[in-house]
Amino acid sequence: MDEDLRYLILDIFEESLEAQLRAVRRLREPAASSAPARTSMSQVDMAYDILKRARGPLHVSVLLQRMEGAFGVAVDRESLVSSLSKKIARRDRFTRTGKNTFGLLAEAK
Repeated sequence: MDEDLRYLILDIFEESLEAQLRAVRRLREPAASSAPARTSMSQVDMAYDILKRARGPLHVSVLLQRMEGAFGVAVDRESLVSSLSKKIARRDRFTRTGKNTFGLLAEAK
C-alpha cells in the first residue's frame, strides 16, 4: 500500500475517533444550567404554532404567555407585534382580527 494513502486513511480514522470521544465527553458533562434548551424556531414560527393549536385568534399578551409556556422563551412584545405586522402586510399566514389580536389566514390553517 502506498505510504501516503496509508497515512491518509489513518488520519481519517483518528479524526473520526476524536470526534466520537468529544461527543462522549460532552454527554458525560452535567448540564450547564437548568434553563430549558433554546428552540431553533423563530418567534413567528412559534406564534404560528400557538395560533394553529388555539384554532382561533389570540391577543398578543395571551400569545406571549403561551409561547413562553410551550417553548420556554420570553419574546419581546414589540418585536413580535412588528414581525407579525410585517407578515400581515405580505399576506403571509397571519391576519389581524382586532387591536393587538392575531389569527391565521384561512389558507394557513
